[in-house]
Amino acid sequence: MKKFEIPEQYKASIIGEIKEKRKSEDRMKKDFTPSTLKFEGVEFVLARHFGFCYGVENAVEKVYKVLDEFPEKNIYLLSQMIHNPTVNEDLLERGIRFVMDTKGNQLISWDDITSEDIVLIPAFGTTLEIEAILKEKGIISKDYDTTCPFVEKVWNRSEKLGEKDYTIIIHGKAAHEETRATFSHSSENGKSIIVKDIKEAKLLAQFIDKQLPAEDFYSFFEGKYSPGFDPYTDLNKVGVVNQTTMLATETHEISNYFKYKMIELFGEENLSERYADTRDTLCYATNDNQKATLELMKEEGDFAVVVGGYNSSNTMHLVELLEQKFETFFVQNADKIASKSCINHFDIHSKEENTTDFISKFNNEELRIIITCGASCPDSVLNQVIEKIVYVINQK
Repeated sequence: MKKFEIPEQYKASIIGEIKEKRKSEDRMKKDFTPSTLKFEGVEFVLARHFGFCYGVENAVEKVYKVLDEFPEKNIYLLSQMIHNPTVNEDLLERGIRFVMDTKGNQLISWDDITSEDIVLIPAFGTTLEIEAILKEKGIISKDYDTTCPFVEKVWNRSEKLGEKDYTIIIHGKAAHEETRATFSHSSENGKSIIVKDIKEAKLLAQFIDKQLPAEDFYSFFEGKYSPGFDPYTDLNKVGVVNQTTMLATETHEISNYFKYKMIELFGEENLSERYADTRDTLCYATNDNQKATLELMKEEGDFAVVVGGYNSSNTMHLVELLEQKFETFFVQNADKIASKSCINHFDIHSKEENTTDFISKFNNEELRIIITCGASCPDSVLNQVIEKIVYVINQK
């Protein structure tokens, strides 16, 4: 696999050494057992896989090369390059400007951007509509496109599904940049619909066998279906793809649900005509990080810490997994850990930041902490969180 040039500020000696050691011992990545890091007063149980994935490293390398090569140009990103505040804040400080926010709201008018400027496409990709705007302005270039190859793989699979008249069911969050981009590309090739989870998948299935009136579809799935969608005729032949950062187990569950629905309605002998096997669209890094997190859940510990951006979908799913067993603290960076033993952490359900005195709450002679981070989190940020926790524990 290609080795990328990552800025030194995102590297960390301790984390880097652990990654290299595990890689040399397990080049085929078959061992998902965690590593342990022991300090005075605390032991960390660290996931086998975590941090920058291939797509993120590819984007980081390209963006920083553009900054170095074109210091005199206006450089824009369509939106946040990845969902990590440390990286995005650094890019803003270096003069990059975001054209839109993460929801697609315009921050800079297209009228202010010229063909002399550089506009970078983030790792999530972008819609065909925005690609057309860039092309019309004469500023699109493959050199400035950091779309993750695994996102493009989903687009290519969607195109093949559409060519064979399968309706494309996208497992994703409709407001997320990647899902908006995938929906745009898939809608160009075939009928498309977005479902957020298994609950929405089961609701959608009630239109296949006409348990619900067709008019209800348009209100239930408003803004999530392609033009001209007919729920009574367009769901008789389906394939499932996903936003690459979703829970792989849930994508499998949704896909299998539709598979057996097709068998129930049309018979197993007609399955291949009604259902497309799309397991090949799942991102390897998402799979590896989630499998490694499941291995963490076999461990014992006082609590878990997940590090990453609060708007990072893949990181939220790691939190969802770990909180099934541990009290889990989701932190953005080391600044969220106060020197007075309090940890400021994000609740993914209430969408609010809370404060917990973890020293008083877990008053053990030695703490055992389960820890990992998202695919857009730099090693340096994880390293700083570990160092800060060790410092606070040893101040008690």
